[in-house]
Amino acid sequence: MRIGIDLGGTNTVVALCDQNGVMLSKKSTPTKTGDADGLRGDMKTLALALCQEQGLPPDMVTQIGIGVPGSFDKASCTLKFGTNLGMSDVSFAKAFLPEFHCPVKLDNDANCAALGEAIAGAGANARHMLMVTLGTGVGGGIVIDGKLYTGFNGIAGELGHMVIRQGGEACNCGRKGCLEAYTSASHFVKFAERALREGRESCLRADQGHLNAKMICDAVDAGDPLGKELFDDYCVNLACGLANFINIFQPECIVIGGGLAGYGEKLLEPLRRLTAPETFRGASRNTQIVAASLGNDAGLIGAAML
Repeated sequence: MRIGIDLGGTNTVVALCDQNGVMLSKKSTPTKTGDADGLRGDMKTLALALCQEQGLPPDMVTQIGIGVPGSFDKASCTLKFGTNLGMSDVSFAKAFLPEFHCPVKLDNDANCAALGEAIAGAGANARHMLMVTLGTGVGGGIVIDGKLYTGFNGIAGELGHMVIRQGGEACNCGRKGCLEAYTSASHFVKFAERALREGRESCLRADQGHLNAKMICDAVDAGDPLGKELFDDYCVNLACGLANFINIFQPECIVIGGGLAGYGEKLLEPLRRLTAPETFRGASRNTQIVAASLGNDAGLIGAAML
């Protein structure tokens, strides 16, 4: 048995999984931001509660994995800088002693989500897979031959920071023209608000200042010209990034996750159509673009299976 932990800025979620990545149960508690000892204590308490619930002795757990936001050091199992957690230099290597004696591993939360989808989700039949998450930012993970690829320093997979337009929109990372600066939910809304300030007519006008990506998608469904223009531009930009990924990695599939993936085939169909002429293609097999299937459980399962 394995335990996976998704350490978020709002909630800490702990899951018990079998050796195949099947989740048996999970529990959560609000994250004790700024309180390293309290956080470690909560993690162990939830892990023990899951074992007790399943009638499982802690010594039958073969691994504990943690998906973390921010920077980290794998070798020492240390969170170096916790984004939105209010803590730095927190080691988890001995956090589960004396009850658990198994190895403790950690990785980036987006990598964990990619691994979860590769093992038990939309990429379960693929050995080579990329995951792209469309949320406040654009994250991702790379799975090669069934294993996470993280590079020599453990931080590969920042797919949102491939530049698709030299000298383009400013990105939060400090560069200009990144994929994230054109296809994150926050930038999608930013472009809509900019158009409204410029006087564009739209059913979105009444929502100016309170927009979110779903409202723009709803406007597209309602036939709003501005909404459609924004969405079409969004798809062109995202397809540019996806085509680059396909040409570099030739994965069996790209799994699209995050809030904007909830638009389903209305998003996926134009992405497939736009990427096809921009990619090197095989005679019989080509990269599939599909929606993630595990939702928030992807990171938990991936953490357990690190």
